[in-house]
Amino acid sequence: MTNPQLHRVVVTGLGAITPIGKTVAEYWEGLMAGRNGIAPITLFDPSRHACRIAGEVQDFDPTAYLERKEAKRMDRFAQFGVCASKQALADSGLVINDLNAEQVGVLIGTGVGGLKVMEDQQTVYLTKGPDRCSPFTIPMLIANMAAGLTAIHTGAKGPNSCTVTACAAGSHAIGDAFRLVQRGYAKAMICGGAEAAITPLSVAGFASARALSTRNDDPAHACRPFDRDRDGFVMGEGSGILILEELEQALERGAKIYGEIVGYGMTCDAYHITSPVPDGYGATRAMELALKDGNLTPQQVSYVNAHGTSTPANDKTETKAIKKALGDRASEITVSSTKSMTGHLLGGSGGIEAVATIMAIEGDRVPPTINLENPDPECDLDYVPQVSREQEVNVALSNSFGFGGHNVTLAFKKYIPHNKM
Repeated sequence: MTNPQLHRVVVTGLGAITPIGKTVAEYWEGLMAGRNGIAPITLFDPSRHACRIAGEVQDFDPTAYLERKEAKRMDRFAQFGVCASKQALADSGLVINDLNAEQVGVLIGTGVGGLKVMEDQQTVYLTKGPDRCSPFTIPMLIANMAAGLTAIHTGAKGPNSCTVTACAAGSHAIGDAFRLVQRGYAKAMICGGAEAAITPLSVAGFASARALSTRNDDPAHACRPFDRDRDGFVMGEGSGILILEELEQALERGAKIYGEIVGYGMTCDAYHITSPVPDGYGATRAMELALKDGNLTPQQVSYVNAHGTSTPANDKTETKAIKKALGDRASEITVSSTKSMTGHLLGGSGGIEAVATIMAIEGDRVPPTINLENPDPECDLDYVPQVSREQEVNVALSNSFGFGGHNVTLAFKKYIPHNKM
């Protein structure tokens, strides 16, 4: 069996709904300004919880994109995914019609799916009985619905799937979508991640695992990746979506090209259900595989958008992994965690962080890591503290790591036409 022709794959559209902006322009402006998106929880009464802060999407109105009746039949995570997908599709200028619908697919990852609906309907079941549960309970809570509903609302009839790999889900979705376009199974993919898990059960569960920050009296400084005084991550919510498109098609229709996706590495630690392997070996291999896949060397890398969760274990382990994967070049590369501003979107984080990475390449500017005031001695790379930085960004990596030991690295670079290579 012969190998299929490999197509170049470019990014032609972006969508983002985040705690610091409900469009890509607002999100990017917020990142460049070092805006904090963490505040006291308002989505439920958190008074009994150890952690009472999160990165919520404020004043989100799904009816800006959806009819009210349709929006009511979706969990918040699916609303985020569909609305961000509509943003990205509009940005790309790609029109889905009867001629191309079967060549446009959707792949949107999530960590937990419709958790709020599950919690709410369990309460209905216990207090009012099984006959009072909504007939939309199952379609609203299952994790694949952001992908399925996006296809329904856009008409995309090509490959459709959902990755559910904890905090690596959004990046897995983008990487898998990249493979589908690269190998000719689709001409374009709507892909990324969506999450809306700021719920009583989710916050309680993560807090019981001692994973969350309890800096409740100072939410603006609670998420502090790579800082000596970090005490856990802060939950966020939202969605980040990319339109990945076969280069030939993008050129044919005169699309704007933000950048090119060239590499995808994924591994597993096979070590622990929540903790990364201490030497960072799995994360190291993910970066090495992404570089190899993209025919890149460490010397070409300008920027790494770190997983950077603000947990004691992740930040020092990721630092070790970056050093091992990039060698002597690691000390010269800028690294930052945009989670310092948005919080951790779990399965949605890879989506919005890929958007940030592409924007860094397109705009030659790197987002900062805010709240990095007292660097951890074991975290000694250039994390772009406090203030964004103008610099040339030709190649960038985006890291995502998830419970279960999942590791993903995506490699992006500036688009260079064939005649300039």
